[in-house]
Amino acid sequence: MRKSFGLVAVFLFFAMLYSPGVTAETAVENVARLGLDLTPFGSEKVGNAAGTIPAWSGGITRPPAGYKPGDHHPDPFADDKVLFKINRANMAEYADRLSAGHKALLNTDENYFLNIYPSRRTMSAPQRIYAATKKIAPLASLTEDGSGLLNAAVGIPFPIPETGLEVIWNHLVRWRGNYVDRTCVFAPVTRTGSYTLGKEHTETRFQYSLPGMTAEKLDNVFLFVKHSLLSPTRFAGRIIVIHDSLNQSIEARKAWTYNPGQRRVRRAPQLCFDTPDTGAEGIRTVDDYDMFNGNPERYNWKLVGKKEMFIPYNCYRLHSNTLKYKDIIQPLHLNPDYLRYELHRVWVVEATLKPGIRHIYIKRVFYVDEDSWSIVATDKYDQHGKLWRFAEGFMINYYDVPCTWLTTEVHYDLNTGRYLFNLLDNEEKNTFIFDREKPIKDFSIGALRRSGRR
Repeated sequence: MRKSFGLVAVFLFFAMLYSPGVTAETAVENVARLGLDLTPFGSEKVGNAAGTIPAWSGGITRPPAGYKPGDHHPDPFADDKVLFKINRANMAEYADRLSAGHKALLNTDENYFLNIYPSRRTMSAPQRIYAATKKIAPLASLTEDGSGLLNAAVGIPFPIPETGLEVIWNHLVRWRGNYVDRTCVFAPVTRTGSYTLGKEHTETRFQYSLPGMTAEKLDNVFLFVKHSLLSPTRFAGRIIVIHDSLNQSIEARKAWTYNPGQRRVRRAPQLCFDTPDTGAEGIRTVDDYDMFNGNPERYNWKLVGKKEMFIPYNCYRLHSNTLKYKDIIQPLHLNPDYLRYELHRVWVVEATLKPGIRHIYIKRVFYVDEDSWSIVATDKYDQHGKLWRFAEGFMINYYDVPCTWLTTEVHYDLNTGRYLFNLLDNEEKNTFIFDREKPIKDFSIGALRRSGRR
């Protein structure tokens, strides 16, 4: 059956071309736009009419002189000045370009503000990822229930999306390098600003994007993750291994945990959806991690459209090793002096919980960067339809890869004034090391058992 994949792909391609509303001419024209009026990932290459969003000209494609893999990434825009601040007093002037979550934070704390900097479209990826996007764009499709991606590997499957679910799948399989080894800190922060730092070590194999990968070779696993908690003491030694399925309609995510107290490896089918995340003190669910992950089957997804918004971007200062954690962490939110926001175009996707399905969020609104396909902010609503939580992801271009990804993510509980951050790495050494090969055997049950110790 696997040997017939090429014939199946060809059949699906022509079936798509001649389906109602989609002509061969339209499909070919759409794909041909990639790299012309659209970027290779499908965003608008031109800037906006006001000149406040620049044209994309290739992004950052190489590291500065003297940079070594594992170093903190020097800020290429350190000389940029703040254009203006958005605070409680003037937020109404910019309301249409702010998420509901940012408005809530501005209303909560009169000392909170957003520093708005010049917009710089720094997203970039290797040429092979661009070429793969153009190759698979006419063939990629979703399963009938939307919980699986078909006929896709390496590239962005839906660079010219027609549905909200296609945008979300672009986020799930977006380019983040081949492998990454990272050591970072996390902490839930109380309303008064107290916290206990935890440390985590994560190894990831981005199976979907590896050179020469095909849908057939994936064997239905697009991502391998090994996540080890190093501190605090009550969580230290716990290890999680995840094999994420590309088509969850035929096979759900596989997950295992090692518990040092029991010295046993167990299957962990609960590591999905709204299960509370370990160490998050109830502020973040499992599917909140990386802004959204896992099976999208519990929601109906609506593509609201594209709009200009102020989002975290080029947040190299927040990533800097010249800062200490105590400089950044404060009550209610991270220190806004070190946060950078820019005006960019985002796709807005609204997820509404399906009738009769359980999840603690009845609605989620996702804001997805048009250039990188990364979710950069999420408004999350409770069972009464009231805004409850908000998350934002602070992005940089890891130009040694290159890829555009989060350097920190923060999840706010707007009712209690608590928040959770993770991926801060200012005081760590050799963090975010890309392309240190991670063999599949390192993510096996046997490897998990060998890694476990008190």
